[in-house]
Amino acid sequence: MGMGACYTEARVAASLGHLESPVAPDFKPAVDVPNGGVLFALPALLSIGLLKTTDHFFQLPKGYYGLESLFLLLAFMSLARLKFIESLRYCSPGEWGNLLGLDRVPEVRTLRNKIRLLSGDNRPERWSEALCKEWMNAAPEQAGTLYIDGHTRVYNGHQTKLPRHYVARQKLCLRATSDYWVNALDGQPFFVVNQVVDPGLIKVIENDILPRLDKDVPNQPSAAALSENLLLHRYTLVFDREGYSPAFMARLKAKRVACMTYHKYPGEDWPIEEFKTCVVEMEGTQQVEIKLAERGSCLSNKLWVREIRKLTSRGHQTAIISTDYQSKAAPLALTMFARWSQENFFKYAREHYNLDRLIDYRTETISDPLQVVNPAYRQLDGQVRSCTGKLTRQLAEFGKMTLKEDDDNKAIKAFLKKKADCREDIEQLQHQCQQLKDERKNTAHHIMVDELPEEDRFMQLSTAGKHLIDTIKMIAYRAETAMATILRQNMVHQDEARTLLEALFKTEADIIPDVKAGTLTVSLHHLANRCSDAAIEKLCEELNETQTIYPGTNLRLILKLGSK
Repeated sequence: MGMGACYTEARVAASLGHLESPVAPDFKPAVDVPNGGVLFALPALLSIGLLKTTDHFFQLPKGYYGLESLFLLLAFMSLARLKFIESLRYCSPGEWGNLLGLDRVPEVRTLRNKIRLLSGDNRPERWSEALCKEWMNAAPEQAGTLYIDGHTRVYNGHQTKLPRHYVARQKLCLRATSDYWVNALDGQPFFVVNQVVDPGLIKVIENDILPRLDKDVPNQPSAAALSENLLLHRYTLVFDREGYSPAFMARLKAKRVACMTYHKYPGEDWPIEEFKTCVVEMEGTQQVEIKLAERGSCLSNKLWVREIRKLTSRGHQTAIISTDYQSKAAPLALTMFARWSQENFFKYAREHYNLDRLIDYRTETISDPLQVVNPAYRQLDGQVRSCTGKLTRQLAEFGKMTLKEDDDNKAIKAFLKKKADCREDIEQLQHQCQQLKDERKNTAHHIMVDELPEEDRFMQLSTAGKHLIDTIKMIAYRAETAMATILRQNMVHQDEARTLLEALFKTEADIIPDVKAGTLTVSLHHLANRCSDAAIEKLCEELNETQTIYPGTNLRLILKLGSK
């Protein structure tokens, strides 16, 4: 039955298939429970939607552990910074069971089997889509402006040869897959789209993201309003220079979707006199001054856009273009420069939630008809680049050859021979380059994935389990963000809110159930200093007002600091 198991009858019944329903939480008094602080996140997790629709999308066969216990365990593990499932092997199962009201948590093998059962039939994708729609409806002002960016997940295994991608943070081409994330202005994630073969940001937006946003983004203007006001747009997409394409921007404009990106070819600097100081409001009441200038700009396809430039203190001009023709320049510029929030999300999620971690090591065949770069074309293209580089260097060497006026006949003959040899090398390289270019021209740039040579064929990594865990990590991140917002109101150093929460989730607590009073008291041990304690006490007041009932019980959660 495993270490710490004490509910003998229920476990025997579950092993024989006679347990009609999962074991309900039954809390016992416990002191000094490790990671007891994660129970402080329960009100936020439930309000974000962790358990709201799980019964609708997921089902488990008869067994000891129920859906609620499993989803709470996975969320608590994320918040406690257990970055992969195997970490549970080195934690006390009974202590973690105290957090769920059970005798112990499942073993890693059991938990993996449960995740595999929950991940079938595209259930995680449908659950994530329902959550995304709910999040957007709950905060329509956030859903009106969406940030889209790709994140490269490096694969270091040897089960399949994935295509290579350029990883900017490591400045290397590595085998990887691409995830395209859609985030809000403050960095909170809405959903993610996984790509086995990366077709590029533009194609992913048009084929996978736009159809979903058209259905899910709330408060879109009606058809009558759009026809009455030709400058009105439905929502705004913000992306980096990878999405810069005049033709793509024109297609988005035709769909009445505004977009914003950096200008890829800004041209000459504008006169300093055009820039005016604008005051923009950041988070809360923080205000900053920036110098902005604006002009109309005509792109190569005759599409007129707004071009806004920001002047830095060093004199550098950052150019932004947008097809939002109605918003003021200052808020637009602030929206573009707030892209750092999504980059911060990637960095934070990699470090604290292990975003790139594989959930399982299964591979699947690629059923969709995907196009990939032809390996033969890639090899020829590399040879052309190499030959062109050699030719450029030879031409530069030929151009540097000069004859001095005081050279004698012997030096002149040596000079002429050297120049003739160089000329011969240049002609050979030119001929070689032309042959390679002709061969590359006659070679297909892209082929279907099933047409790859045997040595270059690959399979896709299983994504169902990862989609489930990624969605739970999104919920955990959103819950942590909501708690950090409350903490910042009572902290001098507001940028340390998440650090304090990380310490909170790892702090021990006493768990005291009172069935007669219908309460479950979680008494957190004191933190490192009085300032942290004061902030946590204010957080307790806010969380206790939610009157949260622990799932599967009738016990109301009471959160407090210390034994008083």
